Amino acid sequence: MTSTPDMLALIVIVLAAIYLLVLAKVSLLTPEKASEFLLGHASSARLHYLELGIRLIAGAAFVIRARLMVFPEVFTIFGWVLIGTTACLLLIPWQWHRRIALKSVPYALRSLKLVAISSLAFGGFILFCALSGYAS
Repeated sequence: MTSTPDMLALIVIVLAAIYLLVLAKVSLLTPEKASEFLLGHASSARLHYLELGIRLIAGAAFVIRARLMVFPEVFTIFGWVLIGTTACLLLIPWQWHRRIALKSVPYALRSLKLVAISSLAFGGFILFCALSGYAS
């Protein structure tokens, strides 16, 4: 029987995978909406902390659930990387995060199709690993 934390972690991971799959779809079908969304990251203190909260929850979910997924080491490391980078972003003012986003996102937007394909591949990979591991 799966524990409540494991089940909650699985739900968060599936939602993260769906987020990546939707990002891929939007990036391919309506690139202007994807651009607007990606440029909106850290556009206010509220959004900055919301993003960090989501990243922290997702990172914790990967750490908690990794042992029940395919490639547990990969997802344990990925979860800790999310948690660690989130901690770093918590230590800087949100305006700095905004400046980083305004400088880096335009580079990603130049290769939006690559972002979309990567999101599709990674989202599918996460979903496969989470749900295949669940059956074991």
